[in-house]
Amino acid sequence: MNHAASLYKDRISKLIDNFPLPIDKSIVVNGRAPTSANSEFLINKEQGDWAERLVVKAINASSIGYVAVPYGKNDSISAGDPGFAEFYKTYQEELNRIGKKPDVLLFHAGEAPHDITEMESPDCVKRAIAAIEVRSSSFLCEKYKVAMEERITNAEKRCAELRDLILNQPYGDLLKDKNPVVFGLLNSLKTDAFRELTFRAVSWSSSESLRTLSAWLKELKANIALLHKRDYLSITPKLEDIALVNRWIANFNVPHFYLQVFFDRAYMIAFEKILALCNDSHKEGKDFSIETDVKNQGKTTIKVNIDVGAPVIGKIDMPSHFSVMKELDRGRLLFYVKFDGGQGYLDMETFKKVVNP
Repeated sequence: MNHAASLYKDRISKLIDNFPLPIDKSIVVNGRAPTSANSEFLINKEQGDWAERLVVKAINASSIGYVAVPYGKNDSISAGDPGFAEFYKTYQEELNRIGKKPDVLLFHAGEAPHDITEMESPDCVKRAIAAIEVRSSSFLCEKYKVAMEERITNAEKRCAELRDLILNQPYGDLLKDKNPVVFGLLNSLKTDAFRELTFRAVSWSSSESLRTLSAWLKELKANIALLHKRDYLSITPKLEDIALVNRWIANFNVPHFYLQVFFDRAYMIAFEKILALCNDSHKEGKDFSIETDVKNQGKTTIKVNIDVGAPVIGKIDMPSHFSVMKELDRGRLLFYVKFDGGQGYLDMETFKKVVNP
């Protein structure tokens, strides 16, 4: 191992120390095991498992001299199943001992383990050249990009239309009289600067003209709000995972990467690059955001613009999908979706540049 690689875990630790939100590197995980699963959880788990299989298959089907081996927790057991409480306790003990295992380990072909039992050996794990955390997302990148471009174009167009309506007579004089500050902002505003405009809209109702003016100002604020919304798909590490990923890195010193799989392509970025990015406040809003994710139980999630990453899988064939029923105790039924097949086509040169910058 070269000197630069030997310092990897120290660089990661220092970046976490400087992270804009507090992260407890000595965290102890001791939460209570969930008692039941729901359909959404099972669907997300199935999609995540499918994404991991697709990544492993895409790498191993290439001719780049690397072998991808599944490594992290990937069990069929879920909350409500017999033995889940014991499984959950064992998993938490593992998190506290060695940290969060990545989903996939990458080896040089000649150094890959011959048997899955070898993966329990620390020496075997330390031979890996990369650790990959695979995340999945239910979007098609190209269609999302087109939709966001249309949203921005339509919002900017409507902002310009509303500004002209508001400044034309008699509404311009009304606004100048009622709120000269907002009038001055709109009157001096450049066409491409609506994103920077902020004002407090007040409702007036003493005349039809004032009611119309109030409605236009409210609509203008709503369209400006659309321009402020995040308009990029993202690679999504959870804040709560950072300390546990760091613990694993501290134990094994293997460079860590996040790979986000969509249904038409996949993007990859180094964990070190994510941390460095979040430590640069000038990049917030454009290259990343830190959000409380309502769809993920209110957990704080880092949203890294996929364009900051690299499209390591440039094309994905859509998998087949079919409904499955699971019967829980007391006769409760859950229905969810399984994914099968599909194929990812690795961009070998891009992948190699990410892994070995």
